Amino acid sequence: MTRYTSATDSDRREMLAAIGVEGTAELFEQIPERLRLGRPLAIPDGMGEAEVFERLAALAGRNRHAESEVCFIGAGMYDHYVPAIVDAITQRSEFLTPYTPYQPEISQGGLQVMFEFQTAMSELTGLPVSNAGLYEGPSSVASAGYLAMGATGRQRVVSRGVHPHSRETLATYSAGFGAEVEEVGLDGGLTDAAALVRAVNGETAAVFLQSPNFLGAVEDVEALGEAAREHGALLVVAVDPMTLGVLRPPGEMGADIALGEGQPLGNRLDFGGPSFGFFCAKEEHLRRMPGRIAGETEDVDGRRGFVLALQTREQHIRREKATHNICTAQALNALAGMVHLAWLGREGFRELGELLVQRTAYARERLAGVQGVSLLHEAPVAREFALELDAPVDAVLDMCADRGIAAGYPLGREYPEHENGLLVAITERRTKEQIDRLAEALEEAIFQSGSVGATAGAAP
Repeated sequence: MTRYTSATDSDRREMLAAIGVEGTAELFEQIPERLRLGRPLAIPDGMGEAEVFERLAALAGRNRHAESEVCFIGAGMYDHYVPAIVDAITQRSEFLTPYTPYQPEISQGGLQVMFEFQTAMSELTGLPVSNAGLYEGPSSVASAGYLAMGATGRQRVVSRGVHPHSRETLATYSAGFGAEVEEVGLDGGLTDAAALVRAVNGETAAVFLQSPNFLGAVEDVEALGEAAREHGALLVVAVDPMTLGVLRPPGEMGADIALGEGQPLGNRLDFGGPSFGFFCAKEEHLRRMPGRIAGETEDVDGRRGFVLALQTREQHIRREKATHNICTAQALNALAGMVHLAWLGREGFRELGELLVQRTAYARERLAGVQGVSLLHEAPVAREFALELDAPVDAVLDMCADRGIAAGYPLGREYPEHENGLLVAITERRTKEQIDRLAEALEEAIFQSGSVGATAGAAP
């Protein structure tokens, strides 16, 4: 039987006879009647291969994606250019097919990639230890919360300005350990420093920051981290890897842990995933870090080689000592990130960061000059910024979409106080001409939305 051929009636009779039952109904006798459906599933009859192809093609055609429109949506996932060399290397069978490299003697290529990825992330973040990758950014943040509770013996964490998905994941993890997550608000787009100082105390396990934060503002991590250091809490900083060519690395600003979403490195949007997370820390946290760490060694003949040096997964060590259940760790996605970094090189990575800053500055000034648009905050930004619209943001986004432009992310979904807020992201794919098109589209959409609203509210 192939994977494309279903079991025939004859096959089913043979299988039932082999296990000694008369029919499939006997297989469900242990399930109470009240829990059974009692009728066939309400699904249509099967279709031929050509019909299935046409049906799936029609469904796929309803999707809007970054290749079919000009995309200014960011909020954690970005429309960066992925060079052809990424696919050329990641689609090689030796990288595409292997699972966990349990046998180093036949897994040197995969282990070397892990080691080089760790080296690159350590250099970018300014911290000495990196793991080989995690599932994505939010679970990396939650893993840092677990590490912090284990390292400090405390049960309270503080976070705000961090990506909403990361905060939700952190809260979910923390609830299982009876930990309290307290969120500190924003002031002028930045973490409220005075409120943070009031919130942190001797029971705080960690302070979570993100820079640039979700509203695009570059935080003063070093100054904000003083509250954590004063009370012996860990400082955890989520970062956008694409900004680390121009911003100070978190390790230089006192971070104990730096982590984030790796999608901008070598990974396309792909309708939301998969991607990978990265996690770097000071050396004293090495044995509590989640995931896997590849190490360099020598074989019996003195040749350079690589091994899985540390795994905190419960399958490999005593369960009570385990700190994570990460296994595959999105190694293929992390490889794509490593190839992208190698393709850019040190200077190319810095130049890309400078390009993002320059184009973002132009876009911010250009869009803020549109009638009906204002800056949500005036804090410094790197590659993303927030606007306030004088019109319903959803209506404006729909009108821009009709012109082939994904204008940004509506902030009201996550921040009700910014009901008509719009988060706009810039990548190296967004040109000056496209930014000007966005400005024109916003101006027209806001005017039309205002006209519609005025007409709807006018007296008969």
